[in-house]
Amino acid sequence: MPDRLLLDDLLLSRAAVDRAAHRRADENWQERRLADSTTRLLWVAGGAAGVLESESGVELVFSSPAQLPSSTELSFLGVDDFDRAYFSAHVENQSDAPVQADWKSLREVGRSLSDIDAGLLVTAVALGNWRAATRCCVKCGGEVVSQHGGWSLRCIADEVDHFPRTEPAVIVLVRDQDDRALLGRHVNWPPGLVSTFAGFVEAGESAEAAVRRELTEETGVVIADHLDAVQYLGSQPWPFPASLMLGYHAWAKETTIKVDETEIAEANWYSRDELRAACASGEIKLPSSISISRRLIERWYGEELPADWSW
Repeated sequence: MPDRLLLDDLLLSRAAVDRAAHRRADENWQERRLADSTTRLLWVAGGAAGVLESESGVELVFSSPAQLPSSTELSFLGVDDFDRAYFSAHVENQSDAPVQADWKSLREVGRSLSDIDAGLLVTAVALGNWRAATRCCVKCGGEVVSQHGGWSLRCIADEVDHFPRTEPAVIVLVRDQDDRALLGRHVNWPPGLVSTFAGFVEAGESAEAAVRRELTEETGVVIADHLDAVQYLGSQPWPFPASLMLGYHAWAKETTIKVDETEIAEANWYSRDELRAACASGEIKLPSSISISRRLIERWYGEELPADWSW
């Protein structure tokens, strides 16, 4: 019988800030908070933010709203346990931000951030990516203006509101009757880099159906048809640019591999001993701990795996 415990340690699913969505439409409240010296402003450019790295860890670098140029695009991120407000400032170039720091992407530092910093950066990057991709109305091509604390864009001509979109995607570690794990390499990856299998949920499709379809399309492996064959384990935002990864374990009934060679270059079954030997020798590398794929593999393996086994 499959283990029903959900994943509870996904690095990009951490959050320690109240989003306070009821404040997004309260412009007066936001103006007061932007005039408050305790409010913290996170600058984001191209998916990266300023960080301070020290022996004690990695921290985001914030500024005061007093340093905010009037033309800067803002998003309200929420408030912490001390009722301190957080906003993200979206700029095109790092030089436009009044902070002195090393700039790092979410991929680079996500695993090292505190819960509050990780939650803030994931949200800020997701909103920044959405705004960068929505420079005009998708209906008429007209001008859009930000409202609701940066959580919607309104078309001036059509008076239509546009909201951030999240694209659901499934990611699955497949196991066979001998409890081996199926891992594969994408055609765009160099030899030795392997991961679990993932794909977007199509229109009119359930997530579970997407797991079955994607796996068979990419590898030829067929998932069993009993009720416990596809087990949901947890989700993680993946703002590269706008996905929500739904994580699964699944059990195969037909294990013969025939990769499509369009997306997947190769795939192999691994026992725990085989995976350990291949990783230890450097023959293969696994996804980093920031990825839900790594957590799916470790959940099957039974323990956390060494960091130097990562890409």
